[in-house]
Amino acid sequence: MIFLIGNAFITVDYKEGIAGWSSIIRLNLAKLKMCKTQLRPPGSETLPRGIVASTSDLEMRPLWGAKRDKKPKPNLLAMAAGIKQKESVNKIVKKFPSSEFVVMLFHYDGSVDEWKEFEWSETAIHISVVNQTKWWFAKRFLHPDIVSAYSYIFLWDEDLGVDHFDARRYVSIIKEEGLQISQPALDPNFSEVHHQLTSRDKKSRVHRRTYKVIGRARCNENSTGPPCTGFVEMMAPVFSRAAWRCTWHMIQNDLNHGWGIDFQLGYCAQGDRTKNIGIVDSEYILHMGLPTLGGSAENKTDSGQLNKTKTQHDSASQISSGRSEVKKQTYAELETFKHRWKNAVKNDECWIDRFQT
Repeated sequence: MIFLIGNAFITVDYKEGIAGWSSIIRLNLAKLKMCKTQLRPPGSETLPRGIVASTSDLEMRPLWGAKRDKKPKPNLLAMAAGIKQKESVNKIVKKFPSSEFVVMLFHYDGSVDEWKEFEWSETAIHISVVNQTKWWFAKRFLHPDIVSAYSYIFLWDEDLGVDHFDARRYVSIIKEEGLQISQPALDPNFSEVHHQLTSRDKKSRVHRRTYKVIGRARCNENSTGPPCTGFVEMMAPVFSRAAWRCTWHMIQNDLNHGWGIDFQLGYCAQGDRTKNIGIVDSEYILHMGLPTLGGSAENKTDSGQLNKTKTQHDSASQISSGRSEVKKQTYAELETFKHRWKNAVKNDECWIDRFQT
């Protein structure tokens, strides 16, 4: 190959040129092959890897000035919160050290400013949407990529008594026990207990099964699933980061109440549900079972003030009717979820039921 530049002749060996280009092509092909094996978050394929921020957290950032050098909070407390239960919520929040927990409140009654009387409210995350459940909020605002910074996610109701509960000790216990999904035991003398498994055992620090006869189920050491073992109730569950990522995917976007999920949580236990799901007896709570949904927001006018033109009788009747409708809806959603689970199992040829005996 000959190039003529001005009055000079420059000769380039043809074979050397081809060999050089071949080396470059092989190098690029190898690089392309290597890059194809690197998993990138969907949507980020056109970006250089180093600029991709695929996760987030709930830490507040200053609008100006240097970033405050403080240790990130390792855990999250997220709660449904109505203003009528503000004293109960205040007691619960105070049980969670501010240095170790981010607090997020789901306001289902539209009241937010009324919480400003509490000092901790200033640093809490407040999300307000009227007449929604904590599962509706959790599906939309606790995406696993948003809460991946937190080791444990406490997703609690507001009607809980916490006089005998210490959050720091609780986290220490579930770490030692290797519990991926857990809940504080319920004091059977003062709580609304729906499942015997969650009732407190005074002689134990943690228990993972019950030995009682529950309906047709005879629970014993050979039991492998709910309601005998591998189960928590939904008023005060605690999830590890990995367990929550799985659970979030199981929450149905159009089902508000989360009924039915509790019996399938074992599939999110990151292994043996009889070992990785447990009830913490030494840090126990009370469950008051207050019917807060269906009567919290409809007594407000558009301006947010109580509608004083209604009689007390009419108001009570309306609330009772609303709560009755909520109860009917929960049972309907339970049947819907069970039907969807059954169909999903039937139609997924690649899925293997690890708990099938």
